[in-house]
Amino acid sequence: MSTTYPTASDEDRETAIEAAAQAVQRGGLVVLPTDTVYGVGADAFDHAAVQALLEAKGRGREMPPPVLISAATTLAALATNVQAYVDALTEAFWPGPLTLVCEQQPSLTWDLGETRGTVAVRMPDHEIALALLERTGPLAVSSANLSGLPAATEAAAADGMLGDNVEVVLDGGPSPKGEASTILDVRLSQPRLLRAGALSVEALNDVLQPLGCTVIETDEDEAGPGVPRA
Repeated sequence: MSTTYPTASDEDRETAIEAAAQAVQRGGLVVLPTDTVYGVGADAFDHAAVQALLEAKGRGREMPPPVLISAATTLAALATNVQAYVDALTEAFWPGPLTLVCEQQPSLTWDLGETRGTVAVRMPDHEIALALLERTGPLAVSSANLSGLPAATEAAAADGMLGDNVEVVLDGGPSPKGEASTILDVRLSQPRLLRAGALSVEALNDVLQPLGCTVIETDEDEAGPGVPRA
């Protein structure tokens, strides 16, 4: 059973984040607020914890979770062969509702599922999420819901769906955006839209067009298996 921690005051927030960090270190799952929707997270480098996350959601390994980080500079440690335009995207939209699917660093020893050599990375624009990530390092985080149900935008909704499988729920109030992140595949010279979300294609192209590229919009079903999903 989970324990829900309020985060309204500085004292409550410190207690909550420390409890969540300790749960992650033990290999447990935690629910955390982000700028988009609530997420359920696990230590990205703990194979058993990531598997427990997938099982809690009722999801298979063919839909691996994205990874949240606390600083844009961490991307270089997780991804390789990064396209030049990615720097412009992270400078403009991180922290924020943009998830980037990159080629994974081959030296990483984690097991996020059937990623086919990719990793999806995001830096959330939420004070509580960032504070937790600073203590834990990268977290595998998927939307806090059972597979097939709407993503939770409040802590109680996330707890209602996943509470039996998580140790800590951080209550950060209603999600500011209430919409999932936009996912881009940035492995090629032209970024490809894998999922429309809180960040518009128009905003992305405003940054990309001066660099000579634009977002390729395709049917989201074309993403295929092995592409990390929220």
